[in-house]
Amino acid sequence: MPKSRNTTSSAAAWRRRVLTRAVHRAWQWVQDAGAVTAEHPGRLRFRRIGTGTRLAFPQGTVFGEPWIELGAHCIIAEQVTLTAGMMPGLDLGPDTVLTLGDGVVLGRGSHVIADTRVTIGSDTYCGPYVYITSTNHSYDDPHEPVGKQWPRTDPVEIGPGCWLGTGAVILPGARLGRNVVVAAGAVVRGEVPDHSVVAGAPARIVRRWDEEGGWQPPLRTPAPVPIPEGVTPEQLLALAELDEELSEPVEAGAELEER
Repeated sequence: MPKSRNTTSSAAAWRRRVLTRAVHRAWQWVQDAGAVTAEHPGRLRFRRIGTGTRLAFPQGTVFGEPWIELGAHCIIAEQVTLTAGMMPGLDLGPDTVLTLGDGVVLGRGSHVIADTRVTIGSDTYCGPYVYITSTNHSYDDPHEPVGKQWPRTDPVEIGPGCWLGTGAVILPGARLGRNVVVAAGAVVRGEVPDHSVVAGAPARIVRRWDEEGGWQPPLRTPAPVPIPEGVTPEQLLALAELDEELSEPVEAGAELEER
């Protein structure tokens, strides 16, 4: 009797493994087929989508594509919302409303809401669930529900080379300079100068860099060692494997010494 039970259990486990692999393969096929690129835009007709740019599947809410320009080699993760205009079907005029430069990365679940002009500079990286908006609710009339009052809009500009941490919020009218770091969960409004680090809600400058003084206050961690020019990913992988091989005898010898 136990033998029969073990046989049934093994067969069930085998079927489960086969089913799991099939589901994973099917989902991988769906993701590849549903991704949006310049060569395979699907139903989305952006004003421009650069070479190498990819919107992962499933996409979030996307509308107003004729007024959206995406640069080359952008990575737009799953469930990212990109909208131009307050609602679909509006004529927003001749000019681009939402612009992503080359190499922009938008993490999973991020939102970019462009009811008026929003520009994100090249090589800006956004972590998951970043929220960038050019529109905010108004509450001038105390007798009218906030959601029914006409919102205020103000253009947003994010300079090149910025890093926006997980859950950061960029409010209407924000102007971020070059290579700005926004801490996770920060809420940014107003002007942020080049080479600044901002944190908090509302965000404030906690560190800055200039030519004379460098970083103030000074950085608490050493700078990372850059990869030498000309080194390929294959060479780096080979070095990592060699390091593992060299470390194995040391670990074995250490065990013998302990004994």
